[in-house]
Amino acid sequence: MNAGGRLIDLSVPNVMGILNITPDSFYDGGKHHTVDAALHHADQLLSEGADILDIGAYSSRPGAAPVSPEEEIARLVPVVEAISARFPEAVLSIDTFRADVARAAVAAGAHIINDIAGGTLDPDMFATVAELQTPYILMHMRGTPKTMQQLTDYDDVVEEINLFFGRQIAALRQLGVKDIILDPGFGFAKTLEQNYTILHRIDELHVHGLPILGALSRKSMIYKKLGITPEEALNGTTVLNTILLMKGVRLLRVHDVRAAKEAIKLLQ
Repeated sequence: MNAGGRLIDLSVPNVMGILNITPDSFYDGGKHHTVDAALHHADQLLSEGADILDIGAYSSRPGAAPVSPEEEIARLVPVVEAISARFPEAVLSIDTFRADVARAAVAAGAHIINDIAGGTLDPDMFATVAELQTPYILMHMRGTPKTMQQLTDYDDVVEEINLFFGRQIAALRQLGVKDIILDPGFGFAKTLEQNYTILHRIDELHVHGLPILGALSRKSMIYKKLGITPEEALNGTTVLNTILLMKGVRLLRVHDVRAAKEAIKLLQ
């Protein structure tokens, strides 16, 4: 995968460290929303071995309130510029579903677009990705972060995710997008039970011949099932990430980079 001239080898698992610069994310909201705090956390994630930093300025937790595009850009651009200057070799992914935000972030130094909506919330996203020629993470979701948990009615959740991926991949390919990663969207318009169905059948997504990203770090599918808090969910995260790795997932999106890198090393 070519990310702004940086070649990422996804024949082996990589780790994407989460850098939320939001005031209201479910686990670490408000901790890293200043430039100095974001730089400090970026340094920590990279020192633990993160291959990619995923920077988000719009909370996608269930029921999250909307953020204007202007506010999202105002949060993102200074942080991307600062991290690019301090860590010029770092690969930066931008967690956004808006084409204008993606464009501004890439201009500021980002390399990958991570779209939780898979192109469904901004009709200009696919054309923008094609123009920018950035790798694109295509995630499955229904509705918006505010409405998604009312949209969990599926006949077969894995089959419907695969059908969605097939349609969206075809549209991206027609526009000339080369590098695509698939994310089934754990927790996004899925019930707890559906999340575990996806986990155990995630190998069915290999039918598209594209790398798969697993993003379940400290999510409610772990802490609600165990009756604990997100702060106590690292062990459960590592257990489920190990299952993902054994089923061929090539990119883990996590809050805790060191634990994920250790899981990868133990399975090699």
